[in-house]
Amino acid sequence: MSRSLRRGAIAALVLAAIVPLSACSTGNQAETLQVKPDSAATSVGQNLRLNNIVVVTAATASSDEAGPANVTVNISNTGTTPEVLQAVTVDGGAAQLTDAKGADVTEIVIPAGGALLLGGEGLPGARVASAKLPVGGYADTAFTFKTSGKVSVPAGVSPAVGLYASFGPKAEPAPETSPSASASASASASASASASASRSASPSAGASGSASGSAKPSGSASASTSASAG
Repeated sequence: MSRSLRRGAIAALVLAAIVPLSACSTGNQAETLQVKPDSAATSVGQNLRLNNIVVVTAATASSDEAGPANVTVNISNTGTTPEVLQAVTVDGGAAQLTDAKGADVTEIVIPAGGALLLGGEGLPGARVASAKLPVGGYADTAFTFKTSGKVSVPAGVSPAVGLYASFGPKAEPAPETSPSASASASASASASASASASRSASPSAGASGSASGSAKPSGSASASTSASAG
């Protein structure tokens, strides 16, 4: 192949590669401009990045009624010192921070050069006892850190279904009845039944005694009458 033909072939290949790229990257309606993250993200200070921020309600939650909710977020710390999460709020209402076992705590540490996933089974969490939230919409969510300060972001509100099924609030367990209370209730019921039976039997006994007593004078009168006649 001659040098001129080789140059022409190379130019054609370069042009073919450039044209599609130009079509995708120009104009306000370019496809790449329409790609948006599925959940909220933000940063605070120089070292903290918060990704995938979602407020998860119960699976059957309604926008018209208040209910519990959990906050889930992935917090990365690129600094050389640990950072401390001190508070989380949703629409102005404070969330209770919990450790990996579900116990209440006042702060959660994000290790230096590490990350923390808030929410989910066996992980630290932030739970809201009751809030009226726009399911399918957004709620103002704020995070306060000891060193980096406070940051707020509108976070999506999702019910605990699909990807978020394991991130939703747990139903409160029903109160258990102690064995002593059950035994006491059973004894009380038995005593009540015995007293009722006793009260029912007393009038019958009285009636029986009354009938027996009234029969004796009748017999005496009959014997007296016989003696007089003799």
